Amino acid sequence: MGEAGGTIKWGIMGTGWIAERFAEDLAYVGNGEGLAVGSRTFESAKKFADQFGLPRAYGSYAGLVADPDIDAIYVATPHPYHRENVLTALNAGKAVLCEKPFTVNSAELEPLVHTAKQNKLFLMEAMWTRFLPPIVQVRTWLEEGRIGEVKLLKAEFGFRSDWNPEGRLLNPRLGGGALLDAGIYPVSFASMIFGTEPERISSSAHIGETGVDEHFSLLLDYGQGKSASLQGAVRLALTNDAYIHGTEGSIYIPSFLNAKEAYLRVAGQEEVKFTDDRPSTGYAFEAEEVGRCLLNGLTESPSITLEESLGIMKLLDEIRGQWNLKYPFE
Repeated sequence: MGEAGGTIKWGIMGTGWIAERFAEDLAYVGNGEGLAVGSRTFESAKKFADQFGLPRAYGSYAGLVADPDIDAIYVATPHPYHRENVLTALNAGKAVLCEKPFTVNSAELEPLVHTAKQNKLFLMEAMWTRFLPPIVQVRTWLEEGRIGEVKLLKAEFGFRSDWNPEGRLLNPRLGGGALLDAGIYPVSFASMIFGTEPERISSSAHIGETGVDEHFSLLLDYGQGKSASLQGAVRLALTNDAYIHGTEGSIYIPSFLNAKEAYLRVAGQEEVKFTDDRPSTGYAFEAEEVGRCLLNGLTESPSITLEESLGIMKLLDEIRGQWNLKYPFE
């Protein structure tokens, strides 16, 4: 796996905005480096490879995954294509990091999990937020019981996109809508704290004229006085912060999905501020986690297991079910 000394060779599937961010951040990955990119056309792949200094370019995804020197594939295509693209990589024997949301629904994700486990291949959802230093610190504070028993979470992520009915965000044929694109962040954050199985789900959504959810609100009740209030939007600019309240204090994370700082507040104690001065955007940390797992013979990351990702996807299915929102290809 990789070269001697522990270097994971990455192949990037797709050439869009998120693929560009990942390629840029590979420069900051201590245990990996970019080797190749694959696109549906060689021209697109060659342009991307030249821009980001990748030695190899392929005009098909099949060509990319057939490269014997690639250890791990980063799937950066739109989520309606994740199932097909991840299977292509897994069937070629590659480790896979798949951009969020993992798939459009749990029925698509289940065969991916089965294939990865059956063939003992690494597979992980690219929930980059989990691996950012401020969020790692927050998890440490929670594990140490610094704010007592966690009771309430408030988290939201939303932005005002341009009106483009044919674009990815608003087009039902492309799995558009706030829940899968933006809502996955607060829902996954709630899962990190409370798990994937709330006792009750209360939700409301604004279904826009294209037939997708433009913004939504969720209240997840986990019992024992524990709940999460979550919002997401693709046509509204939200604050994008997270607040975690416990019996002994609270944690505040500004812009939690790409967090650069976190605040620990406990009554009678001086506020603790954790600051991350990383030079990268932050995608490097999830790539390093994949490398760490591969170099240690793991097929899942303990920070976001396949069981958890599947539980999150089932939760998203149930929420969309409350809205009677199905995509044309489902």
